[in-house]
Amino acid sequence: MTDTDRIPADELPPGAVRRAGRWAVGNRDDELFAVSRRCRHQFADLAQGSLDEEGCLICPWHQSRYDVRTGAMIDGPRGFLAYHGPTPGYTQLVRGYGRWLRLKVGRAFRRGDDIVVE
Repeated sequence: MTDTDRIPADELPPGAVRRAGRWAVGNRDDELFAVSRRCRHQFADLAQGSLDEEGCLICPWHQSRYDVRTGAMIDGPRGFLAYHGPTPGYTQLVRGYGRWLRLKVGRAFRRGDDIVVE
C-alpha cells in the first residue's frame, strides 16, 4: 500500500466510485470494493465509472460491466472508439477475454477517516 492508495471516507458515499492511486474504489450500499482502474476494452479509467442497480461497475466509455467481487467482465462494450452502438461479434470477443483478463481485486476498508486499499 502507498499513501496514494487511500481516500477520505467522506468522499465515498454509497453509490460512488473514486480514484485511490492505482485503484477504482467504490461503495456498494456501504460495502466497499477496490479494483484495478483500467477497463479491459480500451483502458478507460474505471474510477470515472458508475455503479448499476446490481452493484456492477460500469465503464464510462462504452458501458462494459464488471463484477467488483471477482473482477470479471459481465457484459462487453457497447461501442468502439468514438462509436457508441451495437458491435455484434466484437462485443462477445472483448467479453471473452475480459473474463479471462480480469480486473485485479483489492481489499478496501475504513481506517480512521480514510478508505484504504491493500
